[in-house]
Amino acid sequence: MTFLFWDYFTDENRVLKKDPQQDYHLEYAMENSTHTILAFSRELHTCDANDKSITESTVRVIWAYHHKDMGEAGQNYHGSNRGTKSLRLLNPEKEEVLSASLPYFDLTNKDVPVPDKDTTYWCQMFKIPVQHEKHHVTKVEPLIQKGHENLVHHILLYQCSSNLNDSVLDYGHECYHPNMPDSFLTCETVIFAWAIGGEGFTYPPHVGLSIGTAADPQFVLMEVHYDNPSYTEGLIDNSGLRLIYTPVLRKYDAGVIEAGLWVSLFHNIPPGMPEFVSEGHCTLECLEEALGAERPAGIHVFAVLLHAHLAGRAIRMRHFHNGEEQKLLAYDDEFDFNFQEFQYLKEERTILPGDNLITECHYSTVDRIRMTWGGLSTRNEMCLSYLLYYPRINLTRCASIPDIMEQLQFIGVKEIYRPVRTWPFIIKSPKQYKNLSFMDAMNKFKWSRSEGLSYNELVLKLPVNVRCSKTDNAEWSIQGMTALPPEIERPYKTEPVICSSSSCLHCSLFLTLLFVVCVTASTIGNIGPFV
Repeated sequence: MTFLFWDYFTDENRVLKKDPQQDYHLEYAMENSTHTILAFSRELHTCDANDKSITESTVRVIWAYHHKDMGEAGQNYHGSNRGTKSLRLLNPEKEEVLSASLPYFDLTNKDVPVPDKDTTYWCQMFKIPVQHEKHHVTKVEPLIQKGHENLVHHILLYQCSSNLNDSVLDYGHECYHPNMPDSFLTCETVIFAWAIGGEGFTYPPHVGLSIGTAADPQFVLMEVHYDNPSYTEGLIDNSGLRLIYTPVLRKYDAGVIEAGLWVSLFHNIPPGMPEFVSEGHCTLECLEEALGAERPAGIHVFAVLLHAHLAGRAIRMRHFHNGEEQKLLAYDDEFDFNFQEFQYLKEERTILPGDNLITECHYSTVDRIRMTWGGLSTRNEMCLSYLLYYPRINLTRCASIPDIMEQLQFIGVKEIYRPVRTWPFIIKSPKQYKNLSFMDAMNKFKWSRSEGLSYNELVLKLPVNVRCSKTDNAEWSIQGMTALPPEIERPYKTEPVICSSSSCLHCSLFLTLLFVVCVTASTIGNIGPFV
């Protein structure tokens, strides 16, 4: 049996063309009555204008096939036999062989009626099953109700106050609602995060999420973000998480730090911008105080989840030690809103007192005519990083908020009504903005791309309000103080691509991809081209 295999590409008119530089190499091929299997390899960086470099960023793999082989007339049109999937090819899940007999417990919603509105955050309180001694959670898996894969956008799990009692378990409620139970307000420490497109997460062999001691979560709040842009009625959801645990303890307890931009209206992006950059600062001052008191030897980050919404195009987690920039902690230059998961670091990174971290988010608003605001809806924006690390310390949030008054001065605002009694607050002068909320004033301003660029330069240099939080709603003393952002090189300079054997990672020259294509018995024969 002969297999024909070629490297093709499409031009701007979607015409399929054979690539003059053949960079894909068939390593293995097999066909039986049900499947065709092709294994092929390629250098990560071919420096071929018709190829995309394969990096740690998200890759959108497009596939198509036809049940008949290619004839003299050329490639057969695939029809509906096509699809796409976002993957992180250099970040496969770290599969650990876990005993099938390991205990687990599920945290799932029970018949939640999803409203017929764009965005809903649903909160449900759970009690961790009582353990009489310390255990470690070793894996967390999403349990997404079949058919709701696009409805459930993300799930956050928060540790709540240990002073609660079982009365809080009676019912769930819409999050961030005026009538939300007060007990929900005690849940601020994120202990796990999952987002759409992500798979299960396995902790490294030396780290686990501790349960069963007085310092561990007893009550947790599960926040599920439902994204229902079509306003579908009558949806009932039972999604949640499965936590697999073991009595065989690991060496370290895991912790989570939320870093980046505090979610607020003070984070905003002008319309019509092909690129706009926002930065959230985990400041030197916050890390100096928290790490200095809790862990002077530093903490070790082993995974990062980068999070934004629909306008997000790229996210980078920049790391500075004593003012000197280190290699990126994590990045995704091809951010896909529908595919967000924890990235395992190839090497653990130590964060020390005196370090600072910057979550750098790139957005595009070319298709929008009004301001984009920081907020909870997927049509609003976020700029966050969730750092999984060990050993656990009492630091849950390390973030910042840019100064709003200097942002408003850019559009000509001179004075607001004080004391502030409404939100968003109201502008007093000048006349063209009088009695408008600051949101309405920002939308009224005539934004051009040049104005947007000037505004972006201003915002990146503004003083920031420091958010530096502990568990149980406590705060480090630096919380609420104003800090100046560090002077850094912008834009970030990426490492140069080398088109040779040195372009491999860990001296492995080829990345091998395995594709399995289902075919019928009548298709046995020559296969090609496969692109």
